[in-house]
Amino acid sequence: MFLTISTTGTPERPATDLGYLLHKHPGKAQAFSTSYGTAHVLYPEADEQRCTAALLLEVDAVALVRRGKGKGRGGAPDAALAQYVNDRPYAASSLLAVAIGAVFSSAMRGVCGARPELPARARPLRVEVPALPARGGAGLVRRLFEPLGWTVTAEPVALDTAFPEWGDSRYVRLVLESESRTLAEALRHLYVLLPVLDDAKHYWVSADEVDKLLRVGEGWLPDHPEQKLITSRYLSRRWSLTREAMARLELVRLAETDDSEVEAIDNAVAAEAEAEERPAPLAVQRRDAIVAALTEAGAARVLDLGCGEGHLVQTLLQDPRFTEIVGVDVSVRALTIASRRLKLDRMGERQASRVRLLQGSLAYTDSRLKGYDAAVLSEVVEHVDLPRLPALEYAVFGAARPRTVLVTTPNAEYNVRWESLPAGHVRHRDHRFEWTREEFRAWAGAVAERHGYGVRFVPVGSDDPEVGPPTQMAVFTRNDANEKEAKAA
Repeated sequence: MFLTISTTGTPERPATDLGYLLHKHPGKAQAFSTSYGTAHVLYPEADEQRCTAALLLEVDAVALVRRGKGKGRGGAPDAALAQYVNDRPYAASSLLAVAIGAVFSSAMRGVCGARPELPARARPLRVEVPALPARGGAGLVRRLFEPLGWTVTAEPVALDTAFPEWGDSRYVRLVLESESRTLAEALRHLYVLLPVLDDAKHYWVSADEVDKLLRVGEGWLPDHPEQKLITSRYLSRRWSLTREAMARLELVRLAETDDSEVEAIDNAVAAEAEAEERPAPLAVQRRDAIVAALTEAGAARVLDLGCGEGHLVQTLLQDPRFTEIVGVDVSVRALTIASRRLKLDRMGERQASRVRLLQGSLAYTDSRLKGYDAAVLSEVVEHVDLPRLPALEYAVFGAARPRTVLVTTPNAEYNVRWESLPAGHVRHRDHRFEWTREEFRAWAGAVAERHGYGVRFVPVGSDDPEVGPPTQMAVFTRNDANEKEAKAA
């Protein structure tokens, strides 16, 4: 993980003043211990005409996992191996931002005891980051840095230069240049925007991060055109913290542009009221839609196929009408997390009799899955390679044959509504595909016809008049079940 900061100078204002500002002598290479490795500061060049300071962070991947203890998306990737084999040692991220804050803390605050006049002096600066993860691509990089007065060069890095047809990776080589920027401003911009572009903080984001963001963002964040995106990503999309930060930023902005305290308070209250009307997260809306469909179908014994870490199982357990709930997943690790989430080891006997967690692959028939009222495949099919979908189809619809089957999957058409999701990208790196509404309906209709089911479609989330809902749900009902219900009626 590497970062360089360069400046030029004259005999009257030598470039080596950079050493005073950074509080690091250009004639020495220095090393500093951090929580996740060692930070080195060295000067590849240092004379009065040109001076370059380099920050090299050696990341200890094992220490990162041990200290993270599963907190934060960057510290606990989905796959166990990815905790130790990842881009953290090489690509700029929140790790580098934390190192900047630790090693250059005085420079970030604009403090220089030896030469107190230097921090406020604008100077030519060039910042280079050879490998920067950019979720949102080079376009987002420019939208973040250009409003701050930087000339931005963001060159996408190829996945493999030997195979140009593979296209570009999510990394860019970043160069920032300015003729009139203070070093403190540059460091503050980097401190906030590096983790924003990576969009995967390595540590748990708590309430004190709001104060930190407002402190480091002072003077530039309140008026930034991408303020909402920056705030949301920096706070790891924790909505309660984002809401608080946005309200406080609005107060700062109004205080700077209008002397009316009453107006500032009114606007803050209005922003708070608007925030309170924010709809529930899509995952919650999805679970609510599934529970509603299961209730409508009169299901009591339910399979959660591909249950993952047990969120839906936990929701179903809260409703006594579901008398038996079985979660199935191929991942032993996910089932272990689900067991902890459900507190199975401390659950009362009566409640424990309602739930089971089974390890198994949905690509194979399983006699344990027969005889249930309903099966749910919530955000599962898109994780399956297309050639293996027929096997899953037969295992569920041909062999297990529950009376009702619910399948939810992302609506690819809605992806254009997600800000910062690059065009053509899927929502999750493990998604093998994402279907449009027409593609999903074609697949579901063919499955229903092959296995004797009827099918209807239910939107989940706000149903956009142009691109449809963010999630689409198919409700399959076995034809002989329909006939029995009709006769009973």
